[in-house]
Amino acid sequence: MLRREFLQSALFVGTAFAAQRDVLSAEPKAAVPIRDRICLFTDHLDDFGYSHADLVKMFAPLRIAGPDLTVRGGGVVLPERVAEELPKVAAAFREAGMSIPMLSTTLTSAKDQTAKPILSTMGQLGIKYFKLGYYHYHDLAKWEADIESQREELASLLTLARQHHAHAGFHNHAGAGIGGAVWDAWEMLKPLSPEDVGFFFDPSHASIEGPKHTWKLNFQRISPRLSMVAVKDYTWEKTAKGWQTRWCPLGEGMVNWTEFFAMLARFPFPGPLSIHIEYNPGGSTRVEQIDNSLAAAQRDIDFVRKFLPES
Repeated sequence: MLRREFLQSALFVGTAFAAQRDVLSAEPKAAVPIRDRICLFTDHLDDFGYSHADLVKMFAPLRIAGPDLTVRGGGVVLPERVAEELPKVAAAFREAGMSIPMLSTTLTSAKDQTAKPILSTMGQLGIKYFKLGYYHYHDLAKWEADIESQREELASLLTLARQHHAHAGFHNHAGAGIGGAVWDAWEMLKPLSPEDVGFFFDPSHASIEGPKHTWKLNFQRISPRLSMVAVKDYTWEKTAKGWQTRWCPLGEGMVNWTEFFAMLARFPFPGPLSIHIEYNPGGSTRVEQIDNSLAAAQRDIDFVRKFLPES
C-alpha cells in the first residue's frame, strides 16, 4: 500500500481500534491476546523527520496496538523534552484509537539525568513498559565483577522505575555486551525483582549467538522472566571484512519462526511484541523510501499474525 493510501485511510481505520488504547496501560489486564499487543519500533522512521501526527496517520491502517516509541537521542521524542512532548504524542495516538505500549530508551542507571523525567512521564500517561539501554563488559577476565557492578546501576534505575509503575525490559543484543550470551543477563537479573525487570527477548539476536540449539535452551531458561518480545530476521553473508550479519524481512532469514512461535505459545508474557525493521526497504527517492518502509511494516506485521492464534 502506498504512503498516500495509508494517509487517506488512517482517519477511518483509527476509530475501529479504539478498544486497543488501554491494552497495555499501567493497570494489569489479564489474558490480552498477543495479537492485540503488537507494536512497531519507530527506529526505522526516525530519520525521516516526521511529526508525531504523521506517525499516527501511518500507524492507524496497520491495525496494531501502537508504537514502540523511541525516546532517546535522534528518536521521536528527545529525552530532554519528554515531559513536554510525550503527552502530546500519547494524546495523538489515543485519539486514533491506539496506545503507546512501550518506550525504547538508553536508560541504564538512575544517575542519568533524563531517567526521572522519562519514568515519571510514563507513570502519568500509564505507559508501563520500557526497553533498557545496554550494559558492557570492561574486562572479560573479570566478567563477574562487571555484571555485579552494573547490576547495581540497574538496581538504582529500577528503584526509580518502581515509583512510577514502570517495568524494564532487558534486550539480549548479540555481541560483546552483557546479554549477548543470554545466560549472563539471567545472572545479572536473577537477584532483582521480576516485578521490576524482565527479558525483552529477541530470537534473532539469540540465534546469531547460538543458531542451532543454544537459542532454544536460552529461551527456555529465561522464560519465567519473559516480559516483552522483539522480532526481526537476519542472514549471514561473506564480505570483504569476513562473514557479517545482514538484516532482512521476516521469514527470509535464519530465524526458525515455526519453532520460536511454538515455544512462545508455552511462555505467557504480559508485555508488547515489538516488530523491528532493521533492514533497508529500498527506494531511490524519499517518497519511495517512505512508501517502501510502510509496505515493509505491513508485510512483517502480517507475517507475525500468521503465527498467532485469533485469541
